[in-house]
Parts: sequence; C-alpha cells; structure tokens
Amino acid sequence: MLNTIGVIGLGVMGSNIALNMASKGETVAVYNYTRDLTDQLMERRDDHALHPYYEAQDFIQSLEAPRKIFMMVTAGKAVDSVIHSILPFLEEGDIIMDGGNSFYKDSERRYEELRDKGVHFLGIGISGGEVGALTGPSIMPGGDKEAYDEVASILTKISAKVDGEPCCTYIGPKGAGHYVKMVHNGIEYADMQLITEAYTFLRQNVGLSIEEIAEIFDTWNQGELQSYLIEITASILKKKDEVTGAPMVDVILDKVGQNGTGQWTSIQAIQDGIPSTIITESLFARYISSLKEERVQAEDLLHGPSGEREELNKEKWIEYVRQALYMGKVCAYAQGFAQYKKTSELNGWNLPLKDIALIFRGGCIIRAQFLNVISQVYGENSELANLLVSPFFADKIKDYQKGLRNVVSTGVLTGTAFPCLSSSLTYYDSYRKGESSASLLQAQRDYFGAHTYERKDMTGKFHTNW
Repeated sequence: MLNTIGVIGLGVMGSNIALNMASKGETVAVYNYTRDLTDQLMERRDDHALHPYYEAQDFIQSLEAPRKIFMMVTAGKAVDSVIHSILPFLEEGDIIMDGGNSFYKDSERRYEELRDKGVHFLGIGISGGEVGALTGPSIMPGGDKEAYDEVASILTKISAKVDGEPCCTYIGPKGAGHYVKMVHNGIEYADMQLITEAYTFLRQNVGLSIEEIAEIFDTWNQGELQSYLIEITASILKKKDEVTGAPMVDVILDKVGQNGTGQWTSIQAIQDGIPSTIITESLFARYISSLKEERVQAEDLLHGPSGEREELNKEKWIEYVRQALYMGKVCAYAQGFAQYKKTSELNGWNLPLKDIALIFRGGCIIRAQFLNVISQVYGENSELANLLVSPFFADKIKDYQKGLRNVVSTGVLTGTAFPCLSSSLTYYDSYRKGESSASLLQAQRDYFGAHTYERKDMTGKFHTNW
C-alpha cells in the first residue's frame, strides 16, 4: 500500500508534523538527509502509521499519485537543495509543499521554476512552534489553488481548530502564504515587545514585584487582552531558577535574537511605502538589546532624569497600563493588516483578511481573543482602509488613549524607553490628523532638489524659485 503523504526534514518541527499527520489517519513516509533523525522519530511513533525511508528515490516511489511531499527544512539554500535532489524522481502533477519560514519571494521563484517542470508548489506558513506542529498549528497555504485542493483535506485535519473550524485556509497565489506568515511574525515581534514594555512599566515605574505582575497578567488573560502571549508571560514570571531560586526572568541575559522574518516584514514595508513603524521599532529594540556590552559601559557615562520618582497609585496605573497595552496591540495589528491589504493590492492576490484573522485564532503564536473582532470588522467591510477607523476599535481607543498617553509620557519623564508603546501613540496621532507638517518637508525637497510639490488650491505639479 502506498503512503498518502511524505515528510522531508525530521527536526523537531518536521517530526511533529509527521506525527500529527499520522495521528489523523494518514500513512506517512518520512525521510531525512541523515539517518539519525529518522531513527529518533521512529522511536516516538507509537502505533501511528509512519514509514521510514533512507534513500530519496525509495521515499518518492512510496507515495501515491499525485505525490504529496511536505518539506520542513531550514529556509534558504537547503530548500533548493532538497527540491533539486528529489526532482528527478517526480512526475507531472506532483506537489511539493514548503512548510519552513522561507522568504516569500523565494517561494515565488520556486513556484515559477517548478511550474515550468509540471510540478506544483505550495509555500505554506506554519505557526505554533513545536507544540503546535504536533497538536495543531495555524496553516497559511499559498500557491497553486489546484494543488491546495488536492492537499486541503490533510492540511485542515492537522490544523488547530476553533469552534470546530480549522485554522487553515487558502491564502492566495504564488508566495502569498509565506508572505502572510512573514507579516504574522512581524506582528508577533511587536506584540511581544509591547508586553515586555507593559511589564517594565509595572515593575520599574509602579514598583510591583514579579509575583504581583504575574497575577496581573493572569487576570488580564481572563478579559479582552486574552491571548497566548499574555498567558505564557504570566507563566514565565512565575518560574524560578532551579539553581539560584531567583525568578527565571532575572537570570536570563537581556540579549534577544531574531530569525529574519521580522526583518523581512520591515524591509518589505519600507520598499512598498507602508508605515509599519511599531513592527520595525520592535525589530530595532532587539538590535539594541544585542549591544549588551556597550550598554553596560554607557550606563556609567550617560545619565537620565535626576530626582526621585513619583510614587504612583497602583490600582489606577495598573489600569492605565492595561489600556496602553490593548491600544498598542490594536495599533500593531492595524499596521500588520494594513500591510496585508496594500501588498495584496500591489500583487493582485486578493488576500482574505477576514479568514486570515480567523485562522490566527488557534495554533499560532499571536492567537488572541480580539481576532474574532478583527475578522468581524473585515467581514462587514473588506475594503476597510485601517482597523483604527472601524467603529468598534475607534470607540474603544477613544477611551484607552488616556492610558497610553500617561504611560508613554511617564516613561519619557523617568527615562524609561518604551519604543513600541511610544511608536503606537505616534502612529495613532499621525493617522488621525487630516493636516500634518509634511508641507514643510515637501518645500525643503523642492528648495534643494527641485522635486516639485502639489498645491491645496490647484491641481498639477509646481516648483518655486526659492
């Protein structure tokens, strides 16, 4: 009997995806470039239908037609290498799926190259980490719609479910799936940084203990801030180091890594003229964290505001921080979905924003309660320019901006950096102004470079002899 699907790349994510598929009734062929990972997976298989292969040709020939091959290998050259190694054994109509964190333009190139050879290609965004891969991730497939229809039953079975609905939907052509995953990760960067800044304010400015803050995050997770990231933050703050007994958060070195997707999101936003400023600030916050040695030296030389800090009313300021965090999140998601909308228009993808919000509700890292509202907003108006102007969020942040303004201004006065909270406020204040100071910028450009300008009272392009 032939296998229904094959998985190549048996690291943590690939192994868990294979086990997930097998647990849902698929017969799964598995193959890895090195034998050790294949053998390790087979020790975990229980009674699931996993069948190991140690040669690429044997692996391919074990699959029913059209062959469905799911790759979970490191993004970049490794993906091209694996495709090149299996291509001689494939036939017209076979399907290759890349479930790694590939750059979406690489997926578009692979789509075109394989189409010329009669092979279908799907670039599939996967979010949920190793646990999600095993129990049900959020899945974002892009590429051939015909190919998606062939594999949809498998992908929807292994995806997370919310209210019985799979967190998987066809995203769009070519590299659309990996693009949506890329911006998802950009939103994730911003969300994580906003939470970190809220924690910092509660600890440094309000003077709460880590234990108190953990309880606050637990409480917040029962309300409109409910999300996976809020949940795990509460859990992290409760964890003690087994060696020293200190809170784990105080033991971990304050240097943050990044895997490229947040960077790609910002670069693409800049290239397409999209103001994804909060996402970009979260990336820069990671960069400056990496300058640990420089920051330690600068601490003795560079001084902040002098004088004692004002003691803040705990109850009032906890609520201000909650409002600030909620509004910051809304602004970050507004930027991410605005980037989806603009890029969709530029590429003719017709991205289903309503459905994207729905599949983010389960499995993925940014799953949150208010994604239901975002989906509803785009369901009512698919042409909405920005989430901020939807009636629900416009009304909500009208009241919550007070909390954000108080937190940001207090941070400035006390010398505490809140890059994403302050960027959220700047974005909101910039977006809500019908008039800005950009007229002076344009005059400067015309003065030194004769770049011309438009007038408020006439149509056309103009230049002044300054």
